[in-house]
Amino acid sequence: MEGAATATASNGGMLYHEVQESKLCAVHCVNTVLQGPFFSEFDLAALASDLDLRERQMMLQAGGDFLPDPDESHNVSLDGDFSIQVLEKALEVWDLQVIPLDSPVAEPAQFDPELENAFICHLQNHWFCIRKVNGEWYNFNSLYAAPEHLSKFYLSAYLSSLKDSGWSIFLVRGNFPKECPIASSEGSNGFGQWLSPEDAERITKSCNSTRRTAPGSSQTLQFSDPYLQDGDGGILLDEDDEDLKAAIAASLMDSASAVKDIPADTPDENKNSGEENIRG
Repeated sequence: MEGAATATASNGGMLYHEVQESKLCAVHCVNTVLQGPFFSEFDLAALASDLDLRERQMMLQAGGDFLPDPDESHNVSLDGDFSIQVLEKALEVWDLQVIPLDSPVAEPAQFDPELENAFICHLQNHWFCIRKVNGEWYNFNSLYAAPEHLSKFYLSAYLSSLKDSGWSIFLVRGNFPKECPIASSEGSNGFGQWLSPEDAERITKSCNSTRRTAPGSSQTLQFSDPYLQDGDGGILLDEDDEDLKAAIAASLMDSASAVKDIPADTPDENKNSGEENIRG
């Protein structure tokens, strides 16, 4: 039985995890949902620029005295923090839907979360995913050195603790990618790694004693300790992030230029397209 399960395991039974780089937790979150290095920070910046353009188109069409600042983005900050709309658009590429857990359509997941496949969690400026891989649940928080295994029983309690602590939780549904060629994806970025469940457990155990005995920590809410105690987890941009900031700034400028060339009276079909792509 175990051999049969191993034979059908996705990605050869390996887990894909990304460790925190700058403030790119949204990138890490999307890629661990997909279980592979499918998106870069520049891919998400391009999606953010497109969303900004659509939002400005809608504002121009609606008229009024207020128009958004063409140099300001509501979907990405210069240090790489992305909005939920950007994560939604990225996952839509793979025919995946992001649903607020407190919405009526997600009600079954509130009672039986173990029957789902993935959740996205957000608080302040941090994103991470909880994902079922090969029948087992893992916490793929990029602030952890390795994915942390969650029992099916603990999953429900864990999600409840997150919600009670102010986290926004989103359910992800759809057809998840079955495979990501490991050989071709190795070295695609500096923060992704493939781990066996055994290696992930070993790394987690070696880190848990330090994390759980830190001042102010607790076993129930240990996920919040590394991030919330310092507000931004002490994750700061350095000189290596200047390329990212420049790329995002360039995307914002391109978006602003495109808006200036758009007539105020544009076809209704463009307006409908913009409305469909912006969801809270």
